[in-house]
Formats: sequence, C-alpha cells, structure tokens
Amino acid sequence: MALLEVCCYSMECAREAQERGADRIELCAAPLEGGLTPSIGVLKSARQQVTIPVHPIIRPRGGDFCYTDGEFAAMLEDVHTVRELGFPGLVIGILDAHGQVDMPRMREIMAAAGPLAVTFHRAFDMCVNPQQAFDNLAELGVARILTSGQQQTAEKGLSLLGELITRGDVPIIMAGAGVRANNLALFLDAGVKELHSSAGQWVPSVMQYRNPGLSMSTDPTADEYSRYAVNGESVAEMKAIVDRYSK
Repeated sequence: MALLEVCCYSMECAREAQERGADRIELCAAPLEGGLTPSIGVLKSARQQVTIPVHPIIRPRGGDFCYTDGEFAAMLEDVHTVRELGFPGLVIGILDAHGQVDMPRMREIMAAAGPLAVTFHRAFDMCVNPQQAFDNLAELGVARILTSGQQQTAEKGLSLLGELITRGDVPIIMAGAGVRANNLALFLDAGVKELHSSAGQWVPSVMQYRNPGLSMSTDPTADEYSRYAVNGESVAEMKAIVDRYSK
C-alpha cells in the first residue's frame, strides 16, 4: 500500500493535511528556503495537536548541504530535541565538499536519532553518485530517501527513481518535487511506495493595511503579504488516488 506524506509549513497546515487524509507530515519552516527546522513552539504544538506521524526537518539554513562545525553542532542539538519531544522520525541530509554523503557526520546523526526513522532529504539530489549514495545510506540504516531522481521534478527523474527502487527495499524511495494529483499515477505505476507533496498554494494575507515602501526581505521584490499553505482539497484528491491504487 502506498503512503502519502505532505510537507507542511505550520501546525495549522499539518492539522489540515491530517484531516484530509495525509498519512504522514514533514514539518518545516521557511518554504522559500526549501524548508528549515521549525521553531520549538511549532514542534510542541504539532506534538500536542497532530496524531498522525510527524517528521520534522533538521536543516539550519538554506543553500547547500555542506555544513560548518557550528551548524552541525546545532543540528545535533535539534536531533536530540526532536527525539526528546517524542517524534517518531526526522528528515535530514549532510554532504561533504565533494558531493558525497558525509558518512562520519551522518553516523553521529544516526546515533543521536536512536530509534527514530531517519529520512535523508533532497540533499540526495545534489550528490555526485546517486547509486553510491543509496548504498551508503543503506549501510547507515536510513529509513527512506526523499528524491526527485536528481531532476528538477520527480516526474523528470522517474527513470532514476525506478533504478533506485530495484537496488533494494531499504532505504525506501519516496518521490518528491512536483508530485500532484495529475501525475500521481505515473509514480504508482512505476512502483513508488511513498509519495511526498506540498499540496500547497499561496494564500493572500488578511492584512488590510500594507506599507508598500519597504520590505523585510533581502529580496525587495518578495511578496510579504502571502503565505504558503496546504490545500486540503488537493490532499484529499491525492489520497483518494493512492487508495484506489491500493485496492
């Protein structure tokens, strides 16, 4: 049976995804950065109000996945926090300067995570050799790999996704990036067992007063009067497709 994971950028979105049938939540902050570690307040709220599995992302900044000693120390602290709060899993990824899985650091992450299910995120799509990376992550005991098949979208990377699936059942290959109801069948037909989607949309701010003369962003063209939120109808539509395939 296939599983639908929804990427959520707030506790409210996580509740919406749960109510519409999501099987699991990847909890993040900062959608424009591609997902960063949520605040402690969001983490605690999610633990209190969401009953399906929630896997927070551990990512201290945007950009590449080769981290300084200070950034890595902070990541280890976040792993300990997520474990102490009782989450069943987490999402993380670390590469070295040569584009390979940073095995020494990932071993430390795995030890800190203990019994938590570890997902290696789309840092995988930036590695130099995906086959070698798959084998390395299998050696580490990583539960799954979130990947677009090293392409801009998972649909374009479907060939590599299929190849990786044939390498073994663990880590599980979870397709992500551009996964929507209109292409879900492609992944299910290819044998993908886990699917990751933001199922989202940009929602306008409720602010009535707006100051057009300044920006809080380093990008002066950024729209600060909208936010990215889960579209519950999209989640329900995808879940219905997954369920039909599972019968």
